[in-house]
Amino acid sequence: MTARTTAAPRIGILGGGIGGLAAAAFLRREGLGVTVYEQASEISEVGAGLVVAPNAARLLRRLGVLDEFRERAVVLETGWEFRRWEDGAVLSAEDLASSCERLYGEKTYTAHRADLLAALHTQVPAESVELGRKCVDVTRSGDVFQLRFADGRSAEADVVIGADGVHSVVRNTLFGVSPATYSGICAFRALVPEARAPEFARRPVQSLWIGPGHHLVHYPVSGGEYINLVAFAPAGDYTVESWTATATVEEFLAEFEGWDPRLTDLIRAAGTPGRWALLDRAPLTRWSDGGATLLGDAAHPMFPFFAQGAAQAIEDAAVLARCLAEGADDQAAALRRYEGIRIPRTTRLQNVSHGRAHINHLPDGPEQQARDELYAREDPLVVNGWIYGYDTDAVLQEAVAAQ
Repeated sequence: MTARTTAAPRIGILGGGIGGLAAAAFLRREGLGVTVYEQASEISEVGAGLVVAPNAARLLRRLGVLDEFRERAVVLETGWEFRRWEDGAVLSAEDLASSCERLYGEKTYTAHRADLLAALHTQVPAESVELGRKCVDVTRSGDVFQLRFADGRSAEADVVIGADGVHSVVRNTLFGVSPATYSGICAFRALVPEARAPEFARRPVQSLWIGPGHHLVHYPVSGGEYINLVAFAPAGDYTVESWTATATVEEFLAEFEGWDPRLTDLIRAAGTPGRWALLDRAPLTRWSDGGATLLGDAAHPMFPFFAQGAAQAIEDAAVLARCLAEGADDQAAALRRYEGIRIPRTTRLQNVSHGRAHINHLPDGPEQQARDELYAREDPLVVNGWIYGYDTDAVLQEAVAAQ
């Protein structure tokens, strides 16, 4: 905890999802008071599963919530298990059980998003969260921000953190509406009860089936009670960017017609799938303006092909909290330091995630064969070490030394 010589700023966090609650938890850990404004009537998480890699697990341990999180999480024994679309032949697989902790000091987990959110919520008291507060406008008078909500109420803050997702009101206020381009890809997601899932899908494994124009990922969540599916396919004219939009199982199955019957049996066992379009946004070069800044998807929405969206929001939260704690005398400078540290990393991840779609969706042929041979040779844990080995304390120390 960092000692301060000035009055603590009033910090308002817009958004009570993973990024917003992580920011609140890390700021409280630094001795800073916060208020989280969440538009929903309760703290809950839409969506389904996620991967918590070592870079995120390390920060959950620092917050003191890793043990609680692990009560419902699944420890992955194998990851990056690439399978061929038509027959399920394994192209490559990584032994996470023996390598992950040795290389990066933490295991890799899969979990339902709600379980991660619940663990983070334990570090944010109820009186610090105001529910049913949908922000519709952010204005500034001098150094003070006025937050106006849909119910007619308002609040003031010295520091505003926009953790309000891809359609961020804070981002639109600071920098204008971010133009989105059509990616041509949509995603399906679904949960399959463990009792209805084929045995191969129940293993503590992150499997990626890759084929022409499509790929599908599955892994167990919720202590193994469910199998999470997330799949990517051509979007056609579908452009709805919403986690609450749905499709039918028949529409989901149609995208994977002709694939290994074991995979289509898994899809057939799913409940009503969600469906959303992946819209593309160029990385921002600025996140902050005076005492306001962005975090998570509001700052750097990225394609989910490296399973790092939640992890990057948690990293943002840790760095932001330390910058604000150490720079309480000049909050605008603290936020500039925060974005200066984080933007290069998240921009790189946005770019590599974007490129992965083409690689995973190659049609059968020479380029696909070369890719499969590369997957058989490379070690994703080593290749992606720049992702998993990231340590916020070391990064902050380097930033201070460079000043």
